[in-house]
Amino acid sequence: MRTAFDFSPLYRSSIGFDRVFNLLENAPQAVDSWPPYDIERCGENVYRVTIAVAGFSAEDLDVSHEPNLLIASGDRKEQDKVEYMHRGLPARLFTRRFELADHMKVIGASLNHGLLVIDLVREVPEEMKPRRITIAKEDGAPKAGPVEAPKQVA
Repeated sequence: MRTAFDFSPLYRSSIGFDRVFNLLENAPQAVDSWPPYDIERCGENVYRVTIAVAGFSAEDLDVSHEPNLLIASGDRKEQDKVEYMHRGLPARLFTRRFELADHMKVIGASLNHGLLVIDLVREVPEEMKPRRITIAKEDGAPKAGPVEAPKQVA
């Protein structure tokens, strides 16, 4: 049974999306659902990841940012020899990976009431933002005209 999609027709009409297609083709088949998390869009370019990490302290958690990858992990240190009658709070270690779009930056992380909150912002450099290109006329005008900055919508 084939579970992968064939993205080859999309290659004909797209340029520079190789990374996106590779992510889709190599997406993990098994999904680990622990610890639970939320991803919120707080503004046009502002995002927040909230991970439920009950029982973990700030010293037990690690958040790192690599190019196009956010990694949150936790390893709860065992407390003194405690005899549990029932143990319902998970104490296992975890690593949660989030693929990030280009130009995403982590601006902060906090731990409050058992929730690890990681704030992100997309900062697109000026040279990467859309711009208007003037089209030269055939009446002897120069081939390359000045480039205009896009108009900001209020």
